[in-house]
Amino acid sequence: MPEDYFAGRVADRYDETSAVMCAPEVVDPVVDFLAELADGGAALELGIGTGRIALPLARRGVHVHGIDLSKDMVAKLRAKPGGEEIPVAIGDFATTEVEGAFSLAYAVWNAIMNLRTQGAQVACFQNVAAHLEPHGRFVVEIMLPELQRLPRGERFLPFDVSPEHVGFDEYDVAHQGLVSHHYYPREGEYATFPGRYIWPSELDLMALIAGMSLRARWSGWNREAFASESRSHVSVYEKP
Repeated sequence: MPEDYFAGRVADRYDETSAVMCAPEVVDPVVDFLAELADGGAALELGIGTGRIALPLARRGVHVHGIDLSKDMVAKLRAKPGGEEIPVAIGDFATTEVEGAFSLAYAVWNAIMNLRTQGAQVACFQNVAAHLEPHGRFVVEIMLPELQRLPRGERFLPFDVSPEHVGFDEYDVAHQGLVSHHYYPREGEYATFPGRYIWPSELDLMALIAGMSLRARWSGWNREAFASESRSHVSVYEKP
């Protein structure tokens, strides 16, 4: 099983360090979008974590299942109201199977990048397709690699510098690798999250290999137009 980079202290402080992404103005559009696509059916979250999306989605009446590699993150989910009611399989979401068929599967906030090889990412699409009902959808939210902002000859790109947090991404362009570095000066804590970035066209090909096709792509959860200046995208794939 792959290494769990979210174990221990990372899981303990995850909701605190991710407070901006847990704010209602960020979460609500995601939940609205996913609830509409679920259309009364069950949903499968890849990388369910502490329940940032799963819990409010379940409160909207969607029957949510999850897969996550980190037992510590899932323990945080279990400790929250409603968390015990959400079935979660512990494992790698590229290969872990769960019972049932789903009208919706989703991997948000760069979760699919935690699969660090192209082969694992292709396997993820195939695993999702096997779990979806006919005409089921797979939603992927992922950043666009910001190589145009990377100075020539450099590997490191800062994305947040404040008294509370210093964050920078380390790019390995030859292998599409991206390690996200996080330092918290006041606590003296440091964490890294390695991943593999994916181009939109590559995602589309992975979907085709799995027998799915692109249905829509936006730059955000409010269905903003996807354009050259977009820094992330929300892509919806559909099973025949």
